[in-house]
Formats: sequence, C-alpha cells, structure tokens
Amino acid sequence: MYLEVACFVSCLSGWFLVCSTLPTGEWEFSEFGSTVQTTGIYYSNLWMDCIADSTGVTDCKYYPSMLGLSALLHACRALVVCAVCTGFFGGVLTLIGMKCTKIGGSELANARVTFAGAVTYFVSGLCGMATYSLWGNRVVSEFMDPIFVALK
Repeated sequence: MYLEVACFVSCLSGWFLVCSTLPTGEWEFSEFGSTVQTTGIYYSNLWMDCIADSTGVTDCKYYPSMLGLSALLHACRALVVCAVCTGFFGGVLTLIGMKCTKIGGSELANARVTFAGAVTYFVSGLCGMATYSLWGNRVVSEFMDPIFVALK
C-alpha cells in the first residue's frame, strides 16, 4: 500500500511540474546589446513573445493568429495540453482504483481502474516528453544554424 501511495505522489508531482511549465514565459531566452543602456531581452513561450529593455519596460504580445504559427508550435501546444488533460484523468482514475480508497467494486475492478490510470499517466508523460524534446531541438537547431541570426 505504501508503494502504491508513493507512486501516486510521484506521478502527481510530475503532473504538477508539467502544469507549472504552461504559464512560464522563458521557454526561449535571448539577450542582445553591447552596453547597459541598449541591452534588450527577448523571451517567448508557447503563447506569446516578449521583449524587455534595460529600463525594465516589458512588452508582451500574444500570437495574433492561429493560422500564422508554425506546425512545430501547433504540435507543442497540442501535446502539452494533452499531457495536462490526460495527467488529470490519470490522477482521478488512479485515486479511484487505489487500495486505500473504498471507491469502486471488487479488487479486480479496482486493479483495472488503477491500470487504466497508469496507462493514462504514461501517455501524459510521453506527451510532455515529446513537447519538451521538440521545443529543445528547435532552440538548439536555431542556435547552431549560422544563417539564423535573429536571436543570437
């Protein structure tokens, strides 16, 4: 029973970590400028682009159109939303099927519900891992590309 609770807590903490990356602004970060007076900071995430100057003024702009976004950004948005949704349902299913909760029917029914929750958590983890891998690959490939000088 203690192992079951420990696994549930670790899966729940992983889901919280995936949820905490959604509002984070610094998925991509770049600094430009040679002096303190002209330094600018550019950062972006899945939902908006922001720029800040050395005086502390920040200007954020949400992406204006869904049609103008790249396929990679659409894929990352969809995957992270799927990770959050499937993680939530995995948590509910796992909580219902655990031995320490008295919800459900027989022990076999609880085991099936717990297994369904585990599979849902696994899918959530795969979606989250694919999101961060795709975004990280994009950032590294843009940084290594000698032609792409927009954010260097």
